[in-house]
Amino acid sequence: MPLISDSSYRAPWLFRQAHLNTIFPALFRRVQALPYQRETIPTPDGDFLDIDWIKTGNSRLLIGLHGLEGDTNSSYLQGILGYFSNRGWDALGMNFRSCGGRMNTRLRTYNMGESNDLHHVVAYALTQGYQEIVLTGFSLGGNVLLKYLGESASLLSSAIKGAVAFSVPCHIPSANVAIAHWENKLYLMRFLRTLNAKMRTKVKQFPDYLQLPDRMPRSFQEFDGQFTAPIHGYRNAADYWESCSSIHFLPNINLPVLLINAEDDTFLAPPCYPRELAKTHPFLHLETPQYGGHCGFYSPQADGSYWTERRAFAFIQAIMA
Repeated sequence: MPLISDSSYRAPWLFRQAHLNTIFPALFRRVQALPYQRETIPTPDGDFLDIDWIKTGNSRLLIGLHGLEGDTNSSYLQGILGYFSNRGWDALGMNFRSCGGRMNTRLRTYNMGESNDLHHVVAYALTQGYQEIVLTGFSLGGNVLLKYLGESASLLSSAIKGAVAFSVPCHIPSANVAIAHWENKLYLMRFLRTLNAKMRTKVKQFPDYLQLPDRMPRSFQEFDGQFTAPIHGYRNAADYWESCSSIHFLPNINLPVLLINAEDDTFLAPPCYPRELAKTHPFLHLETPQYGGHCGFYSPQADGSYWTERRAFAFIQAIMA
């Protein structure tokens, strides 16, 4: 029964405040720039994906997914890719469409459940000769990852060995209620500023398909109803949220997965902690540290690593021993 009741994460005293643990690492963590080798690969629908490699000739590969409006330069993703790279792994960071520094060419971009692009990147990585592949994802990227592993369980290559996901809003409807709370207003405004800017660009790209509303969205309910749902083929925001929630796909996962959601994460709601499922699921390891915030887990060591990287590496080592 892989429900981990006693997490090894110990937050420094000041960082037992969720917002400090969320904001400080995001704004002030400095990680050594990774020697990325960018490659652009075409997608089946005529678009492109920018992926960033760290290749040192290893047979093992870590694929990493960033969160909402992040990219492969996000400190949490650079941290984990660099940590594995320094310990005998190649690494690949996947930029979701519109997130790699340039706008994609198709109408659709990315969303909480868009797993087709991940499937495409994994398939491409497999052509490069890797014998063992593991995956990691943060927040939105974690939801995409878990959904992918559940919906594709019977089709996954035997080279895929396991995954680690952090701060995952695996039940999107309740998570969106949480992030709409007043204490998360600054985060929401920051997300919507860049999301709305991208939609202004999309309207210019596709004026026959999209129109700007009289007032740009001020909530995820409005944004997803106005843009995400119609662009990606969902009836409305509620249909999109429910259809893409990885909580529905967790029971089908058939390889070792570690899901780490901090109990004080203000972006999450109680349904995002699938404790009852983890008690009986043979592959879902759920760890819920008391502190950590959202993609925070402040805990630097002398080498600059955070607990997230050390915990993920230890889990992967254990399942592949």
